[in-house]
Amino acid sequence: MVIANPIYDVVFKRMMENDRVAKFFIGTLLEQTIEMVEVKPQEYTYEGEFDFNNPKDLEKYENRIRERYSIYVYRLDFIATIKTETGQLKKVLIEIKKAKNQIDLMRFKNYLAQQYNKEDTVNNEKVVLPITTIYILGFTLPEIETPCLKVERNYRDQINKTAISTKSDFVEKLTHDSYIVQVERITDRYQTRLDKLLSIFEQTNFVDDNKIIKEFNHEIDIEEIKIATDILHHSGTNTEEKRKIENEQEAIRTINAMFEDTRKKFQKELAENRKALTEKDLIIAELMRKLDAKR
Repeated sequence: MVIANPIYDVVFKRMMENDRVAKFFIGTLLEQTIEMVEVKPQEYTYEGEFDFNNPKDLEKYENRIRERYSIYVYRLDFIATIKTETGQLKKVLIEIKKAKNQIDLMRFKNYLAQQYNKEDTVNNEKVVLPITTIYILGFTLPEIETPCLKVERNYRDQINKTAISTKSDFVEKLTHDSYIVQVERITDRYQTRLDKLLSIFEQTNFVDDNKIIKEFNHEIDIEEIKIATDILHHSGTNTEEKRKIENEQEAIRTINAMFEDTRKKFQKELAENRKALTEKDLIIAELMRKLDAKR
């Protein structure tokens, strides 16, 4: 079966619109049974002039590039409100990062801060929900070889040097666990429930040079995987859906090229400034030498 590569926002959004797939995706990573899930893709647009030296304005520039290629969304940050089998409500932030650059990191740090500062509405009441983050990375972390990493918090009594098993609502709402998926490190291992989820994101067996469509060759024995791959098959074979993916991919390439040009320009200006400072230091040193010689 051919399926679309789900690392693209437009494809991932289509997949997560299915309730069973969304529960399966989040529940498998969190290793919890999800009783309720509500996924809300957050679309962002910007207006006004921008400054290439301002990180926030670089986001606006990225938006202009995407608009140039007729992408109907600029960027999707997926927010899922979930309820676990224990009845606990959580807010799950899902971020797909296809490029590694500092502006991406700063953008999501700012976005995460906004979510910590935001109240949520549950049953018409304003509440503060604990946060969990999921990052799907299109690049690898050199120090971490596993395709799926959990960064978790542990409570520890620093006086008695012992672990604390109880949880505090106050602490839970101020700190968070994080899950990181490195799609480039996913192999053809297909044993556990997690393996089978990750197989959807495996970056091999592509049938096109653009790495948009790939062959899914695993035997499907989980209903949610079947539903997900059927959705991805439609996205990969439907002409209109493929066009959206291609547009997003072209925009990403253009944005990365523009960021690289901006980075080179900044490095050149930095080198010139350092050279100018070095020359001033030499002039000052020479003047000081002459002054010392006259004394």
